[in-house]
Amino acid sequence: MVSPTRCRVVVVGGGVAGISAAVELALSGVPVMLLEARRRLGGRASSFHDASRGCWYDNSQHIALGCCTAYRELCRRIEVEDDFDWYTRQQWVEAGGRVTTIQPGMFPPPLHYAESFLGAAFLSPADKFAIGRAMIAIRFADREAWKSRTFGEFLRTAGQPQTSIDRFWSPIIVSACNLHVDRVSASPALKVFQEGFLAGTGASAMGIPRVPLVELYRHVPRILSEAGGEVRLGMAVERIEPGRVRTVGGGEVRAESVVCALPFEKAIGRLFNDRGEPDGRLKALSGVGFSTILGVHVQYDRPVLSHPSAVLVERGTHWLFRRGSVGDEFQAVISAADEWAGLTDEAIIGRVASDICACFPGAPATPRWARAVRERRATWAATPAFEAARPAPGWTPGGVILAGDYTAVDWPATMEGAARSGKAAAIAAMETLGILPQSGSH
Repeated sequence: MVSPTRCRVVVVGGGVAGISAAVELALSGVPVMLLEARRRLGGRASSFHDASRGCWYDNSQHIALGCCTAYRELCRRIEVEDDFDWYTRQQWVEAGGRVTTIQPGMFPPPLHYAESFLGAAFLSPADKFAIGRAMIAIRFADREAWKSRTFGEFLRTAGQPQTSIDRFWSPIIVSACNLHVDRVSASPALKVFQEGFLAGTGASAMGIPRVPLVELYRHVPRILSEAGGEVRLGMAVERIEPGRVRTVGGGEVRAESVVCALPFEKAIGRLFNDRGEPDGRLKALSGVGFSTILGVHVQYDRPVLSHPSAVLVERGTHWLFRRGSVGDEFQAVISAADEWAGLTDEAIIGRVASDICACFPGAPATPRWARAVRERRATWAATPAFEAARPAPGWTPGGVILAGDYTAVDWPATMEGAARSGKAAAIAAMETLGILPQSGSH
């Protein structure tokens, strides 16, 4: 019989939450073992290698915002903060090619967008007035009081016409929360505007990685190793319980503290308490749904996208993100894409190409090359029912510590939410060990 491996802390799951927990522990001097079933780190925020083209592509475009303080701090700690390009301008492109630039102006927060917003060509004067009125309501809204209702209900209570919902509110919320306004809980949607649009001039700045997502984690193994820990890839886990993790194939890791940073749908069935019973904290999540994101990588034979990114107004394709500086290759993103997921690749690419042609009249009708990537479980569906069922991050006495963007960290399913939950889990692990955090952020 193989003797079990022993360590102080074991973190199961190498996505952003698990990386955040493991790095927090390592920088506080705690040896930690990070287990990941795949052969690369990052979880849903990672990349795949296209052998036919010999390069890496992200599963879907991930960005950071200026208000994502925990994720930005994680990037600083893993020494990749310089791998992002930051932009304060957003280009909104209508059918026919008319472009509106939304950017901070001369007024102080929360009025810093007023100047460019008043000049937005894609909104009518009535829509602008209605949106301004709703922004005032959002600024003072109690997110907790709206948790059980949808953002669509909030918008209609705030007197929003359907045109403003279709042309302004939906593109932002569908992209940020990956769910339509009439399904998403108002609480995370309000968070997006309160923290991103109204908090300050830099809060909505958009950071786009200039390297494949998988490269953002390249220093993590070294950081853990320097603290006496390690990363083990290709280590699938079949059972997680306090003090012990069993891996597929009969291996076992014993630790003083265990952090489960798996997505909740993978944790269910693997996670047990100290009595050998299924962990009840995830029971309420067993019936929740997911929301799909489609990433379509396209390349044309000539430059099409002159901006780093673009929002397509009232199109099925929500965003375009340029790859490189030429503008002939970019990724199209369709969020809340359940309706698209069952289409053939040819049909998906055709829809995207049609939206590009509509908004960029000089674009060729057909891309030179394209590939559609479906992330059917890209995020959990942030409905009011899900918000009510989210467990608290951290631990219960005698239990495994939870980490993941699904925990109640007051953020939607984002890298920021994952980073916050990982940090909370690491602090909980150190409390069980009687260790004070040493990374300088507490």
